[in-house]
Amino acid sequence: MVFKIKKNNNNEIDHQNQEFSNNEYVIECKNLNLWYEDTQALININIEFRKNKVSSIIGPSGCGKSTLLRCLNRMNDVIEGCKIEGEVLFNGKNLYASNADIRLNRKKIGMIFQKPNPFPMSIYDNITYGPKIHRVLDKDILDKISEKNLKRAVIWDEVKDRLDESAMGLSGGQQQRLCIARALAVEPEILLMDEPTASLDPIATQKIEELILDLKKEWTVIIVTHNMQQAARISDYTCFMYLGELIEFGETTQIFENPQKKLTENYITGRFG
Repeated sequence: MVFKIKKNNNNEIDHQNQEFSNNEYVIECKNLNLWYEDTQALININIEFRKNKVSSIIGPSGCGKSTLLRCLNRMNDVIEGCKIEGEVLFNGKNLYASNADIRLNRKKIGMIFQKPNPFPMSIYDNITYGPKIHRVLDKDILDKISEKNLKRAVIWDEVKDRLDESAMGLSGGQQQRLCIARALAVEPEILLMDEPTASLDPIATQKIEELILDLKKEWTVIIVTHNMQQAARISDYTCFMYLGELIEFGETTQIFENPQKKLTENYITGRFG
């Protein structure tokens, strides 16, 4: 086992003080609280995500899964009335510090959404859009970036002869892999995925899951999923949330086979949610 569970004086699991034998944490939340106006959506979240692992966030609708994910690259900043307290450390530096470079951090922490969102332009221009924003303008370099990342996303063979065609003509599964390739093109360290297969058919879902397992060789992947079978298939670690709180976090096999919290057990066994 990679982690130890601490118990409090009542012999209950203290999920906020779990200890891990390997401290290669790439992103950490410390005492993270978030409000939308007067409604508190995240309550004292403390969690560490390890490098080159797939971590899933599960829980019923409205429990704060996507809100937590969006905190990891400050996407909640654009929501009016949103207030955040606490820290989110990326490689040891607080993303919410007054001197944080938001543009650079968002480059390093990519985001994939539930619905594929290719830009209304060519496949090639989708992939090279980010590098161009970051002042990579040499055509030969852009060509290499395009091919490299389409291969990384396992879609190169399907689109290599149609790079000048509109990305909107791709299937849903192809569009999602294109969006992953687009995120990889700016060389991030972390990929955040918010239910990336929710709108896809089973065959496309399988391709995305296989891709996620391959991506963790080079990247840290944090995925929100409503599909517990998916979390069990692809995750190294799983976090269960309920009503804005982190209820339990640990190795996926432990969470699904030997949950330490009754709430976790009830959710996994289908007793609520």
